Amino acid sequence: MKASSISQIKKELQYSTKDELIEIVLRIGKYKVENKELLSYLLFDSSDEEGYIEKIKMYIDFQFEIINRENYYYIKKSVRKILRTTKRFIKYTKNIETETTLLIHFCRNLEEMDPTYKYNQVLTNMYQRQLGLVEKNLNKMHEDLSYDFRREVDTLVR
Repeated sequence: MKASSISQIKKELQYSTKDELIEIVLRIGKYKVENKELLSYLLFDSSDEEGYIEKIKMYIDFQFEIINRENYYYIKKSVRKILRTTKRFIKYTKNIETETTLLIHFCRNLEEMDPTYKYNQVLTNMYQRQLGLVEKNLNKMHEDLSYDFRREVDTLVR
């Protein structure tokens, strides 16, 4: 079975009642954690972007605290998981400033982690790739915002 296009779904939703729309949204939220997280963001957090950023920063900080530091294998797995989750949260916002803020925070946590990421090529590449994404985002931003973020990026080690 082939899924309908977004335009077809949009046209069909226009003919639905309010109760039907609520039922559809709730049913979508039941099936995947990602759908539920997106709905939560749209309903509760989209109006307070700063609060949402702070929640994610606290989540990143906590995850970096509980990393198993026995060897680099476990560190790599944990850091990949943190980055994957952070990217998922970024995807919900579709906001360049939020993405840049969270990636800088991720890089700062990775830089402050003990043992250092510099002795592992995979972690070093991950760090450099995220800084590259931040640089790309800086080019898309307004000059004033870009300047503020660039000062933060300059404090990170290259």
